[in-house]
Amino acid sequence: MADSVPAKGNVLGNLVPARYILAVLGSIAMSIVYGLKVNLSVAMVAMLNHTAILEASNQTLSHAVTNKTLTVGDDACQASSSEGGVEDGPFNWSEPLQGTILSCYFWGYLVSQLPGARIAENFSAKWVMFFSVAINIVCTILTPVMSNISYVGMILMRVGEGIGGGVTFPAMHVMLASWAPPTERSMMSSIVYAGTSLGTVASMLMAGILAGNWGWESVFYVMGGLSLIWTILWIWLVQDTPNKQPLISEEERSFIRTSLGTVDSHNKFKPKRSVPWYEVFTSVPFYAILVAHICSNFGWYMLLIELPFYMKQVLKFNIKENAVATSLPFLTMWMFSMIISKTLDSLRSKGKISTTMARKIATLFASAVPMVCLLILCFIGCQRYLAVVIMGIAITSIGGMFCGFLSNHIDIAPNFAGTLMALTNTAATIGGIFVPIFVGAVTHGNQTIEAWRTIFFVTITLYVIEILVYTVCGSGEEQSWNTTGEIPQHFEEGTPLKASERERDEKDSYTENK
Repeated sequence: MADSVPAKGNVLGNLVPARYILAVLGSIAMSIVYGLKVNLSVAMVAMLNHTAILEASNQTLSHAVTNKTLTVGDDACQASSSEGGVEDGPFNWSEPLQGTILSCYFWGYLVSQLPGARIAENFSAKWVMFFSVAINIVCTILTPVMSNISYVGMILMRVGEGIGGGVTFPAMHVMLASWAPPTERSMMSSIVYAGTSLGTVASMLMAGILAGNWGWESVFYVMGGLSLIWTILWIWLVQDTPNKQPLISEEERSFIRTSLGTVDSHNKFKPKRSVPWYEVFTSVPFYAILVAHICSNFGWYMLLIELPFYMKQVLKFNIKENAVATSLPFLTMWMFSMIISKTLDSLRSKGKISTTMARKIATLFASAVPMVCLLILCFIGCQRYLAVVIMGIAITSIGGMFCGFLSNHIDIAPNFAGTLMALTNTAATIGGIFVPIFVGAVTHGNQTIEAWRTIFFVTITLYVIEILVYTVCGSGEEQSWNTTGEIPQHFEEGTPLKASERERDEKDSYTENK
């Protein structure tokens, strides 16, 4: 059993296996990247001059539209007694410009994923991940200065963060493919990727508290500065593969290698395989992941990016209430993701369910439950606290995606897991670009429940498509094309030009295992 494998040799003695040190630090990395991404959604509420924006908006609207916007009833909720007036900041950014600033993160996110994945697969996922977090930290700390210069500076910082953020999932998929035994894949993937929800919780809570008490600039300085600690730990404690890790017991190293069927090679660089592009783009299981990722991401970004604005515009929460109400469900999401991943891994190890069934169950939770919740949200009007509960349930259930379709790339093709993740995540990123612009266009001068119903119904439709396609076409079985691709002649650094008997044996072993 994996639990009996000694952990001696790592920095925590016999407490934590080296593979779980990787998972925890990977989770913290995802927390940082996601936290630094979503903090703007909360901080922007304090950065904007809401009074000036409302006056400018009303001047451009017709009398009929203005009356509709200001009507209190089914289309507008009364402010809570604790709202205490509009919280005005220095920036007079229109709704379309706000949407552009929020969405431009994904411009950089789009362009970096595939190159980052190939570098991670062929050279070092560890250093790709380090670059990802480091550029996010630098851009976050520079955000107050650049945004005061011009909104263009703000856009540049967001694009820079997106470039770093784009390589996180591909790089971590590569590392998990090298470190996670198949029977622990759901659990380790959930630990790593659930960091996105933990980062969201911490970011929204910290951003609300910092902005409400010390000004919006403190959001970026404090959160960026604290994140620097991770960079030291990552360099010290993490390696690309178990074979390169000195802080690991030989028993654990052997256990991982045996589980994954890898050879005992101490190469500086990994053996390279060319991606079988034709097989990838004619693979039904790949397209099932692609569709699920695109549809799920639209709903994910809807809740992740736009939820603070829904709470502010429609339910009339003030910034401190907003931060608490929008962040706590991401904590329950993390808890749910741990429970469902551990349960599914246990059932798989006992032979109760297949990998395919495990992925489909988790993905169904992550799509069907939020779909129903959004449908309910369309019809409960201004029942503020009921709406908070419904949104909390929706966000919690999305945690199933971490051990659902998001882990599926490693199942069907572990040799190309980073590339597959880059492909599906790049396509799914379109939702991140489209959601803020779409919401901004629908709610411009019409910040009402009616407008948000339109937004929710579009999201519900995409969830229906995800459920149908993934349930019918999804698979957790390794595909035959995973073992295709070119293997280099001399894959071990430092071997002589004339092949030795040992080199030939290792090449044969590598080919058989792969």
